[in-house]
Amino acid sequence: MKLKLLLLCFIGNIVSMTAKHPNPIPATKAPGSISGKVIDKKTNEPLPFVNITILLNNKVITGGVTSEKGLFFFKNLELETYKIEVQFMGYKTVSKIISLTDKNKSLNLNSIAIEEDAIELKSVEIVSEKSIVEQKIDRKVINVGKDLISAGATAAEIMNNIPSVSVDPQTNAISLRGNTNVKILIDGKPTNMDAAQVLQQIPSASIKQIELITNPSAKYNPEGMSGMINIVLNKNTKIGFNGSVNNGVTFAITPKVNSSFDMNYKSGKFNWFANYGLNHGKYNNNGNIFTTESGEEDIQKYVFTDKNTSHLAKVGFDFYWNEKNTISFYTNQNFFDAKGYSETYIDFVNQQDINQLFLNAVDNLGQTYNLDYKTNFKKEGHTLELEINQNNTKNIEDAAFYIYNPKTNYIDTKGNNTLVNLDYVNPISESSKLELGLESRIESTKNKFKVDEIPNSDFVFDRNIYSAYATYSKQWGKWNIQAGTRLEHFEAKAVFNKEDESASFNTNIFNVYPSAYVNYSPSEKNSFNLSVSKRVDRPSINQLNPIREWSSPQIDSEGNPALQPQFTYSYELNYTRKLKNGSITTGFFYRRINSEITRNLYENPNDASKQILSYANLNDNNAYGFEISSTLDFAKWFSSNISLDAYNKKIRGVVSDEAVSADVTALNARINNTFKATKNLRFQLFGMYRGRDLGLQLLGKPMWKADLGSSLTILKGNGTVTLKFSDLFKTMRYRFTVEIPKDQYGQFNWESRSVYVGFNYRFGTGKNKAVQRKTRDTNETQGGGFL
Repeated sequence: MKLKLLLLCFIGNIVSMTAKHPNPIPATKAPGSISGKVIDKKTNEPLPFVNITILLNNKVITGGVTSEKGLFFFKNLELETYKIEVQFMGYKTVSKIISLTDKNKSLNLNSIAIEEDAIELKSVEIVSEKSIVEQKIDRKVINVGKDLISAGATAAEIMNNIPSVSVDPQTNAISLRGNTNVKILIDGKPTNMDAAQVLQQIPSASIKQIELITNPSAKYNPEGMSGMINIVLNKNTKIGFNGSVNNGVTFAITPKVNSSFDMNYKSGKFNWFANYGLNHGKYNNNGNIFTTESGEEDIQKYVFTDKNTSHLAKVGFDFYWNEKNTISFYTNQNFFDAKGYSETYIDFVNQQDINQLFLNAVDNLGQTYNLDYKTNFKKEGHTLELEINQNNTKNIEDAAFYIYNPKTNYIDTKGNNTLVNLDYVNPISESSKLELGLESRIESTKNKFKVDEIPNSDFVFDRNIYSAYATYSKQWGKWNIQAGTRLEHFEAKAVFNKEDESASFNTNIFNVYPSAYVNYSPSEKNSFNLSVSKRVDRPSINQLNPIREWSSPQIDSEGNPALQPQFTYSYELNYTRKLKNGSITTGFFYRRINSEITRNLYENPNDASKQILSYANLNDNNAYGFEISSTLDFAKWFSSNISLDAYNKKIRGVVSDEAVSADVTALNARINNTFKATKNLRFQLFGMYRGRDLGLQLLGKPMWKADLGSSLTILKGNGTVTLKFSDLFKTMRYRFTVEIPKDQYGQFNWESRSVYVGFNYRFGTGKNKAVQRKTRDTNETQGGGFL
């Protein structure tokens, strides 16, 4: 209660700070004024919402944006010599030196013509020709293009081609730097859906950008030991009517369709935008496990067939109320339908064989509603922003098992997530900045389980998180520092009911999460970055939920309600070297993990012939590794994106009451080569190697693949045809060996070899990007309230 009162007082202080005469009125008004009009140099058309800054002795005196007719007017200026800067995204910056004197107090600059910047315009295309990997101070950004990296059916296929990221081909479980404790965001917002489900549902054609934030600052929610992955969906803000249509088909064992439509209309004070993506197809997987343990020999065969259909729509608008205030709204609507069939056959040498059939139907609805209001004060960069985000999900699974007698399972899961952010930014001086923020997060999940249409159990999980953060950044010459702290109060309660038994737990935790960044740039070509942060991994609903997640003839998977959070202290050092033909970034990281959460396999107390796969807290642990990534242009016709990462981790767990501990060093490498044959024709050769990986029970063997693709630009640059051959040599398969609890080996296969054919068409009249209305204009995780 004290924290809630503190948050209310904090909001009141911010409001009072901004309300108490942010623009003091001088005793006597200065006599000078400057006016003018900004136009496009090529078309002579007026440009609205262009940034105009007035400086005196390199210090910002005032500023604003042009009106809808491109006009600007500044009054009450002292009679001095000023520098005026005209800045607009997609255009070259124009600077002028002007003087106000007794003879010329009112200066009309008439028309100022600015011209397009080819380099800038390239970065604001609806879809660029090739994916570009950018290394920023606190994140790695992959701008998704129409090339080999992004061509595919789902987000999971894109993720597998991204440096430092791995996706399990069977479960779609995602890991960053070898760790599955990663937070997945959609447009910088949390989602109630499981990460594996998210990757399966989002069509690749709907993705604009992917951000890897491995060591977030105090501005961000501290969840996720290995960091955050933010998936940014397409949104366009060009002036006029613009859009693109993307259609693709993947031919494998069965064809899969991937399509999207993106459009916007920007006129006057409104910008309307919409995006729709469709993903539909059938997926086939199979595998074998051979048990060689003496006296327990068996052969297990698995066949999986899934038919999935996903619809993802994003609709919204920006309303430029006036030069200082902007209101934005959007909604994401996701409809997912899946029907699955699997067959498990176990040939026991000394016992009766088992043949299990499994049929399931999944119906999932995800809805997000986001409202944002931002106000800009007189001083450049001085802002206050309020954001409200509501996320609802509903997931129904209707399954049937057939071994000797049919058995049905019905699981109904509902989730609600309400997020409120208040962010305040104040540039104290040209070299320092203060950022403050508040966040309230209310979550609720309800899960009901029926067996053979009879209620079996239910699980209700509620958690509330209230937090406040403050960060301060300062620049001294070649040095740039940022330090911050996040205060967080966490409340959670859960109730589990099953027939005649019930259990519940409550927890209240207050914690402090500090972070610090130091950046040193001795020259334009060299940059060093050191970051330190404290993070937390709270058990997810799937890890806590004692209701079974999946079941096989020998193993049931379920959560552990007694799980406790694990805390991580993360340290990271990066060095970026700019070259004549590109750049190279090298990074080192170290993590100290307390009360690590890991998998736990033990005997089923109700059936000695089966086992339960769950989760448990173990002792402290360490993990460390390094990464190297580069973007190099070897010639005008040949460029490469190359990445290499290696990490060491210690595996700890309990299998059949036996402690398991082992060290493993994993190595991954990726290379994407682009060959420009002509102005409109490109070829790409992509290669990936994933080294061996040690899990709780098994050792995964190395795998690799090679892809070949090409893209052809047609229709006067408005259309692009893409062709991609995946896994040319059919080498992608998951092979493994097991020693505990028994000696086994096996292999799982999926539709890795495929051919993708896609066509993208862009249309529209506008060439110029609209005003950057807010820090989160691209839905990047920039603001303090984002998770």
